[in-house]
Amino acid sequence: MAATLTQERFTGPEWIFERKFDGIRLLAYKNGETVELYSRNQLPQLIPSVIEAVKNLPVQDAIFDGEVTWPRGDVAYHVFDVMWLDGRSVTSLTLEQRRALLAQLPLAPPLYRVDLVDDESPWELAQREGWEGVIAKRRDSTYEHRRSKQWLKMKCELSDEFVVGGFTDPQGKRVGLGALLVGQFKDGEFVFAGKIGTGFDNAMLLELRERLDKLEIEKTPFTKAVGLPRLRAHWVRPEVVVRVGFIEWTTHGKLRHPRLLSVVK
Repeated sequence: MAATLTQERFTGPEWIFERKFDGIRLLAYKNGETVELYSRNQLPQLIPSVIEAVKNLPVQDAIFDGEVTWPRGDVAYHVFDVMWLDGRSVTSLTLEQRRALLAQLPLAPPLYRVDLVDDESPWELAQREGWEGVIAKRRDSTYEHRRSKQWLKMKCELSDEFVVGGFTDPQGKRVGLGALLVGQFKDGEFVFAGKIGTGFDNAMLLELRERLDKLEIEKTPFTKAVGLPRLRAHWVRPEVVVRVGFIEWTTHGKLRHPRLLSVVK
């Protein structure tokens, strides 16, 4: 089961949160004394200490899901789910029920049970601790053998300030504007960095549109730009500054998965 990337940040009683580890996804198959490990791409993995620890668990057969990392050179298998246990599939049970089954097993190093993240803003904790991110999982989710929106991954973000050089018209039921067109001043050039279409509520969309309408100009202010929209675009004097969260820069110098964090000025 694979998580779907989201730019939304939320909590709620129907969700639990876990740390997102920066390692290799690992499935462990135990059948009596035989243990086999496979990566997400079904490639066999040979990690003797993990094989021995899984073999010593007091169950006849089982299939575990988790992530293997090598902190400080030591191996650690972070187990966060179970798909099969003692002769039966448990994929149709809820996540909470499957976690309860895991809680009954005496995992010992290098096996570690993945704990819940108990924080009002799990993604901010992840940022402070230097994690890759967090995974949000619905408590009632069954185990699906595919990418699912019942599991959502929130990656830690970079952030920076950008200047608004334009915007696009809204489409469908959206109000105010569709996306901000932003850039940064570098070496005397106003360089286009991408479109920001998430992180707004309706009030902010309408407020920004009213403000930007007063700054509208006929031609683009970007002096270095690839991929500017050709339709439904408006250009403005580059005066409005926003802070944007994003995952990384693309090889083409654009923001990957950007979202508006705030209006700076």
